[in-house]
Amino acid sequence: MAVKLLMTWDIKPGREQAYFEFIVQDFIPTLERLGLRAEDAWFTVYGDYPQILTSVLAESVDDVRRALASPEWQQVVERLGEYVANFDYKVVEARPGFQL
Repeated sequence: MAVKLLMTWDIKPGREQAYFEFIVQDFIPTLERLGLRAEDAWFTVYGDYPQILTSVLAESVDDVRRALASPEWQQVVERLGEYVANFDYKVVEARPGFQL
């Protein structure tokens, strides 16, 4: 069963340019090396919600567990923390379209 890893966060003020460079050059390639395929990225313009919602797809929950237990995941999330606040994630059964 395919699953999605849903992640949310807020970009730290003044870190936007460095954040986008990190996401494109490091974060997404690391997730892909871990077997997680980027699916969606959403930017909240209005409302009291996380600024960013992104999802990656995996073939199974075991694949996500392996990725989340890896040193590469720990390192890339630690580096993400330089650019974002309020990082959170959850694993859900994959469905088409936007998921919360």
